[in-house]
Amino acid sequence: MKPFVYALAAAASLTLGSSAHAAAFRFETDPFAGSNAGDPGRQIVGGESFITFDVTRDVFSLESTVFGLTGTEVNFFNGPIATLPTDGINVVVLQTFDNDNDPTTPFAAGTAANLIANQVSTPGAGFFIYFNSGLDLPRLVFSTDLSDSTADLKILFRMTNLAGQAGRDTIPRFTADNFEVTAVPEPATLALLALGMAGAVRGARQRRR
Repeated sequence: MKPFVYALAAAASLTLGSSAHAAAFRFETDPFAGSNAGDPGRQIVGGESFITFDVTRDVFSLESTVFGLTGTEVNFFNGPIATLPTDGINVVVLQTFDNDNDPTTPFAAGTAANLIANQVSTPGAGFFIYFNSGLDLPRLVFSTDLSDSTADLKILFRMTNLAGQAGRDTIPRFTADNFEVTAVPEPATLALLALGMAGAVRGARQRRR
C-alpha cells in the first residue's frame, strides 16, 4: 500500500501574506510498511509521490516518530559532496550530479547515499535530495543511517517540475526553510488544543450576538 502523503495549502491568507499559497508536503506513516526493509543488505523502496514543488515557498513536513528521529531540529546542508560535514547533519541537498569515481554509473538513490556515507562518520537517520540522472529530476530520500552504505532507503517524493538543466540549477536554492520535522502532540496536548479551539468558537459566537 502506498504511504499516506498529502499536501496542505496554507489557509490563513490574512496572516501569512505572500506565503498564503505555500504547500506543505506531509509524510507521517511508516516509510517501510509492506516492504522487505530489514532484510540483509540495502533495500531501496520506491513508490514515491509525484509532486510539483516550489522552492521559494513549499515545505516538506516530516513526522519524526515514523522515521525514528529523536528530535525535530533540522540540521541542513546544501553543497557539493566534498564539502559535506562529517557529523551534525540530518538533511542533505547534494550539488553533486554524478559519481566521480565511475561517471558511467547512473546517479541513483543508492549512488548518492554511498557518497554521503563515505563522508558522514556519525550514525543517524536523515534525508537527502539528489538529482537522479536516469529520471532527470530530483527526489527526496529517507535513509535509516546516513553514515551507513548498507542502510535501507525510502524514496519519499519525486519533484516532477524540476526536470532537466532548470532542475539542476534549482538544487542550490533549497534551504532549511523547505524542511520541517514535527512530532505528533501527546493526547493530553491534543485535548487541550481542542478545548481551546472550542472556547475560541464560543467566544466568537458570543461576540457576534
